[in-house]
Amino acid sequence: MRRRSFIAASGAVASAAIAPTFVHAQGAKDFPNKPITLIVPWPAGSGVDVWHRALGDAAAKILGQPVVIDNRTGGSGTSGPASMAATAKPDGYTISQMPVTIFRLPHMQKTPYDPMKDFSWILHTSAYTFGVVVRADSPLKTFQDVIAFAKANPGKFTYATPGAGSSLHIGMEQIALKAGVKITYVPFKGGPEGWAALEGGHVMADADATGWAPLVDAGKFRLLCIWTQERSPRWPDAPTLKELSYNLTLDSPFGLAGPKGMDPAVVQKLHDAFKAALDDPKVVELMAKYDYPKRYMNTADYARFAKQQYDEQREVVDQLGLAKKS
Repeated sequence: MRRRSFIAASGAVASAAIAPTFVHAQGAKDFPNKPITLIVPWPAGSGVDVWHRALGDAAAKILGQPVVIDNRTGGSGTSGPASMAATAKPDGYTISQMPVTIFRLPHMQKTPYDPMKDFSWILHTSAYTFGVVVRADSPLKTFQDVIAFAKANPGKFTYATPGAGSSLHIGMEQIALKAGVKITYVPFKGGPEGWAALEGGHVMADADATGWAPLVDAGKFRLLCIWTQERSPRWPDAPTLKELSYNLTLDSPFGLAGPKGMDPAVVQKLHDAFKAALDDPKVVELMAKYDYPKRYMNTADYARFAKQQYDEQREVVDQLGLAKKS
């Protein structure tokens, strides 16, 4: 009788021990069985928003569930991922685009997240083509004109970017440091606000990704320089920063992640779907339209790249004197 009781009790303990694993595996096997939210931490209608909507639609065809875009702006692209880290369950149903500012802001100010602990990396997808534009009627015809004006008028050259601490803001300050000039930054929540400010004459220039392309192509804005490694085939007359004697290539790479603690099997399903989505014709078309290069990395490589970015951003912030006080 005692032996039977012991065996029964042992069986119950063993069942209890394996039950969570069984349920966990079943959850991953059934994933997804409801819509997935993809946070885009930029305004609706911006180039990066339009591209991620197409990417989500393509991934949805593979996953068998809708991918719903949730625009959560603010914090130079960090508010959306931060809210995900704080409130979302690690079940794969909430993921986010991860701008490089995620790695930079913790070195500049106190943040509610730790980029090295609070996210599950899924895959790296792309990067931006950045450039500096002025109005077509601006007396500043070249980027050299901008620097000459800034030297002659310290602090009077004003420029917009989509957020303090953004790659555009940091890039402009890196250029100013190398050129030995003082310029004045005017922050906005996203590209459309910056373009409107430039059109209205409230700032002298806008540093942003290629959402300004239609305005350049329509002759309303003039592109002064591009921040990629090589000149853009679309705007072959715009010099790179390296050609202007600034040894900088700035493209603000980005990918997708979820909150910490995600099941690796769920991460793998999301990885596979979004990797395939990168080759969807509509996604490829928009990558060409907005000049987004394909910069795919798998989950493990993206995790290593995240650590590299975190370390590199610390160095940049220190160089610019923008590091938070300890």
